[in-house]
Amino acid sequence: MTVERQDPAMRQAIQRAQQSFPFFWRELSWEYRRIIPGLEFAAIKLPFAVSAEAQATQGAPAVEHMWVGDVQFDGHMLSGSLLNDANFIPELQSGADVSAPLADLEDWMYTSTGVLCGGFTVQAIRAAMSPAERAEHDAAWGQPFPDPALCNITPYEVPAPKPPSGLSRLWKKAAAPGGLPFDEALKQVREKEHPMSENMRERYASDLEQQPDMVNAVLDDGWTLLQRDALAGNLAPVQVLRQLGADAHNQRTPQGDSALDLAQRMGWTRVVEALR
Repeated sequence: MTVERQDPAMRQAIQRAQQSFPFFWRELSWEYRRIIPGLEFAAIKLPFAVSAEAQATQGAPAVEHMWVGDVQFDGHMLSGSLLNDANFIPELQSGADVSAPLADLEDWMYTSTGVLCGGFTVQAIRAAMSPAERAEHDAAWGQPFPDPALCNITPYEVPAPKPPSGLSRLWKKAAAPGGLPFDEALKQVREKEHPMSENMRERYASDLEQQPDMVNAVLDDGWTLLQRDALAGNLAPVQVLRQLGADAHNQRTPQGDSALDLAQRMGWTRVVEALR
């Protein structure tokens, strides 16, 4: 275990990131459907082992922690491209394709309408800073953060911070977004569907009724529509697909999972009920 993971605050932050990861993936599932992007930034943080030689000759840490964008997830493995260069691992440069098992996930973060969601390890670091250090840190990120004791898992529970307007934008900084204690934030998001899920129900049903072959079609990546939405916890599309005869049990992803397997693994209780 790395030094960072031995630290109680960092260990808790990583645990929270892993607990809430399904909601990050749910948001990305809708982002990838949007014609106009709704997220300003979305990434995960993963650890990468540093060679024993670099540790011995360069005083390198055992692990480098790096942010990864263009995130994909197949129910087992995370993949994407690095957003920066590694300091001690020459082959890991910005843009390099990387992958890791879900168990390696250290953090996730995205921003939407000025609200930062996730960033649990960043918040753990910020909590140990003085106000001046925190202000410098946030300026470097170019993004206001909630209070270190608070978080957002989705942007829908808090109003977006209002940006400075008029001449005041010349000297005022954007207001920090609101937030909630983690347990409360997690409880709230578990009780709610994604806004786009229900809003698209009628149109989705109409489109599939006009293209019935799509209900159980295997797409180019080897997945069905039902498997994709089961993994992401999108209840309304799952219900529509099931009503039209989508197979939740026998069709399998390239990794060998049924739609029901995926929903169970991610803890989507209502989706599991709809698939049984």
